[in-house]
Amino acid sequence: MSQTSFPRGPLALAFALAFTAPAAAQQIPRMDPAHCVGQPELKPLQPLEIATSKGTAKFMVEFADTDRTREYGLMCRKSLAPDRGMLFDFKGPLDGAAFWMRNTLIPLDIIYIKPDGTVLSIARNVPALDESPVPAGGRIRAVLELASGRAAQLGILPGDRIVHRIFPRG
Repeated sequence: MSQTSFPRGPLALAFALAFTAPAAAQQIPRMDPAHCVGQPELKPLQPLEIATSKGTAKFMVEFADTDRTREYGLMCRKSLAPDRGMLFDFKGPLDGAAFWMRNTLIPLDIIYIKPDGTVLSIARNVPALDESPVPAGGRIRAVLELASGRAAQLGILPGDRIVHRIFPRG
């Protein structure tokens, strides 16, 4: 999945110009779903937990922490197991982040995570191949993509805590 984000700092202007929604969407061309080629599974998988009012949900996630792995994300995947996901680490606070579903063949739940590891917002059941930007709605550090419907099944809500090595212990 491609993303738009606007970091702060000396490279902010160059980054913003390179990764605005229209520019980033053009970097990876639209692919015929029958011949879509994404990136292989990012290994090793890493443990991630979500502490909700209903209990703790455990996942093994792919970790996307480079421009390339974040840009390709889950593109061209035909399925995502209920206990799997992808964590996009932006390595610092970002304002103005938005994701969309270019070449993403499966619907997803997109969970935007604040720098302190709490859930900021959730885009539920984002349709496959929809290129409409889905904004975070505030400052984030990371994004977690899960199979569509999992956030509702698990009762994940804004304010819930994500437990992963990139977030401070709560």
